Amino acid sequence: MPEAVSYFFMSWTSPWLLFLTAAGTFAGIYVGAIPGLSVTMAVSILISFTFKWHVNEALALIAGIFLGGVYGGSRSAILLNIPGAPAAIATALDGYPLAKRGEAGTAIGLTTVVSVFGGFIGIATLAVGAPVLSNLALLFAPRDYLMLAIWGLLLVGSLSGESLAKGLFAGALGVLIGMIGLDPLTAEGRFTYGIVELTGGIPYVAAMIGFFGVSEVLVQLHSLKITPVRQDVTRIIPSWALLKKYLPLSLRCSTIGVFIGALPGAGGDIAALMAYDHAKRTTKNPSRPFGEGAYEGIVAPETANNSAVPGEYTPMLTLGIPGDAVTAVIIGALYIHGLKPGPMLMIETPHLFWFCVGNLVLANLFLLPLGLSGIRIFAKMVETPKAILLPLILVLSAVGTYAIDNNPVHVYWMLAFGVIGYFLKMYGFQVGPVILGIILGPLMDVSYRRAMISAGDDPLAFLGEFFGSPISAILVAALALTLLSQTRLWRALTARRRGAPAT
Repeated sequence: MPEAVSYFFMSWTSPWLLFLTAAGTFAGIYVGAIPGLSVTMAVSILISFTFKWHVNEALALIAGIFLGGVYGGSRSAILLNIPGAPAAIATALDGYPLAKRGEAGTAIGLTTVVSVFGGFIGIATLAVGAPVLSNLALLFAPRDYLMLAIWGLLLVGSLSGESLAKGLFAGALGVLIGMIGLDPLTAEGRFTYGIVELTGGIPYVAAMIGFFGVSEVLVQLHSLKITPVRQDVTRIIPSWALLKKYLPLSLRCSTIGVFIGALPGAGGDIAALMAYDHAKRTTKNPSRPFGEGAYEGIVAPETANNSAVPGEYTPMLTLGIPGDAVTAVIIGALYIHGLKPGPMLMIETPHLFWFCVGNLVLANLFLLPLGLSGIRIFAKMVETPKAILLPLILVLSAVGTYAIDNNPVHVYWMLAFGVIGYFLKMYGFQVGPVILGIILGPLMDVSYRRAMISAGDDPLAFLGEFFGSPISAILVAALALTLLSQTRLWRALTARRRGAPAT
């Protein structure tokens, strides 16, 4: 035990490790805030500089970038309606309307505090229940990932605004876009039409920047002469009463984030979307209607995506299974330094586990002051005249998209999706379900086919397996409940229980 404590506080007592953690957190915040410059890219680039470093130094820097980058995506999502990271997609739905109301300072301050809170919940779960969570994640079969993907696609009801039909269309469009490229199981081209550039598929970051960023620029061209809203940044730190109000929601969404983060291939973006849907379904009296600047709409996803980061560390350290692209890069870094993540890591090098936990706690502590600083400068972006701001956003989006793979074709995709997103917005369609479909479509496709193969291509055996496992049965029940909640009967029953007229 004393040895574990000493490794836990190693980063705290070493000035160099302390500096690396703080520098990584700072860099992560601002890399995450720039659309297209993903956390994965930042970690991948930095790995090349850490070859000759000690493993502790590399892990300290990476932990800071990981936590800071996931949080940083919320800044551009709130101020510009461009999620800096996929995990901030749900944040933009209510964050940007808050900025348009002049409440950007309060929104960013609140997201910072709840992100730190979610991070601590995730780290505590990692420290206490890492083996339990990793074993649970290992029990997930392909059919369970299929149910999780279908469950995620049902979130279009929460992201579709007033029209569920338009949301379903947008979600289906996203699934279609996500299917473009080589078949992941057979390597045959799908919807490529012999075009070589399509074989690699559509980069969803380019699609995300196009649908959110470029389309918003085109929409804003209709109101160039309107004076920008002056942001109120006099009170950045949220009041205790405001935090106390959203503490129960933050706690519930942290649990969602940790659980989803521990599932390989899920990640913070799915966790954030599920948390947003949970908030929308369970909040009886939101501060404003969801989609119009509800504080619940930024608290839920930001708590979940930051609590998902320690959750993603769980299968990485205990099983050697990457939860997402970032943890895959971290596993590569550990291999470079002569370590092998997996079940034996906890036995052979338990000090490494406690070093990672202590480092995550330190990075999360740095996130609070570094996240609350610089908000006034960021808020000035929104007050910039649109004739200057819009071209800058367009240039920034193009640079970020190009930087993904140094491929100019991605820029063309970004512009094309921007035009499509513009027309979707003009006709009352939401772009959130499109991105949801792009992310979840491939997961649903691969999971279904693997589940069918495991059932011997027998449809009856395939369906029977859903009731032969407790995990599958629970997911089926949750899916059925979600479908039921979309019906008029459910709304009538809940309205009757609350004593309100059914809508």
